[in-house]
Amino acid sequence: MEEEVSIAGAEASLEGRLLAGDGGGGVVITHPHPLFGGSMDNNVVWTAGSAFAARRWTTLRFNFRGAGRSTGNYGGGLAEVADLAAALDFLKTRTPGPHYVVGYSFGAFVAARALLQGFMAQGTILIAPPIAFMDLSFLPRAPGLRLVVMGDRDQLCPLADWRRLWAGEAAPLGVDLPETMVIAGADHFFGGREEQLFQVLRDFPL
Repeated sequence: MEEEVSIAGAEASLEGRLLAGDGGGGVVITHPHPLFGGSMDNNVVWTAGSAFAARRWTTLRFNFRGAGRSTGNYGGGLAEVADLAAALDFLKTRTPGPHYVVGYSFGAFVAARALLQGFMAQGTILIAPPIAFMDLSFLPRAPGLRLVVMGDRDQLCPLADWRRLWAGEAAPLGVDLPETMVIAGADHFFGGREEQLFQVLRDFPL
């Protein structure tokens, strides 16, 4: 049973749901764009939480500022980095780790920006980073990125554009290039492909 939690952020009080696991690990899951209806109740966020719960990890999903019952106002994806930091700090009080972040769509952008700012998590997984909608050209320089999951029909994360982004990239000192997994038939929203996404997130070695 998930526990309703309130997370004290730097500029907002964040609405969250915590599901305690007994495996030691913990994950924060971030949601898609709040101006387009994105929230922690999204199907992909829910699938990611279920996959990590199957690993017996503690899961925390939450609403960014201005979404759901979280206070504050939309911050363009940059102010939301502070929300994510607050959520991770909260998670660290509930489980010893390792601690991961899973970011989906807009939430993937926020997670990626956090990586550039020295985000203190053991690893980050991005689902459908919206490279055709938001500037993610910095991703090859982001440390701590373990896995990227996308669909081969995603118009906001086109596979050809993704390959061009990484073409010729060598890992900078101290940065490991992530593994990429492509789910056949999935678009940006993973409708009807939740089971395949679940299996990837449950089984990927961390």
